[in-house]
Amino acid sequence: MVNTVVQLLLLILTAFLVFYFLNNRRKARAKAGVKIGFLLLVISAIWAVLRPDDVTVIANWLGVDRGTDLMLYVLIMAFGFTTMSTWIRFREQELRYARLARAIALQNAVRPEESYKEFQS
Repeated sequence: MVNTVVQLLLLILTAFLVFYFLNNRRKARAKAGVKIGFLLLVISAIWAVLRPDDVTVIANWLGVDRGTDLMLYVLIMAFGFTTMSTWIRFREQELRYARLARAIALQNAVRPEESYKEFQS
């Protein structure tokens, strides 16, 4: 029962992160949130290495059997968030390249009449 509650909370948190990230991608506040989240992940990783028994206590408090399982859940969420962030960034970059290519193509466009005259010469 408790493990199900933890799973539900993790799924809700993941959905919230996805929603927040997709809606606030370009805002400086979201970028700061990503940096703070990364910093918290690094601090928690260092803490988990130095004091693994504390992680087990927190995991038991949350209803997870082992601290390693809790860390795995957190890392899966972090990996998913990073993957989504990279995918969105690449998608935005591809869109910028497409717009740039269109602008260059329009700037260097030749009228059909002019190309026909060159062909006739």
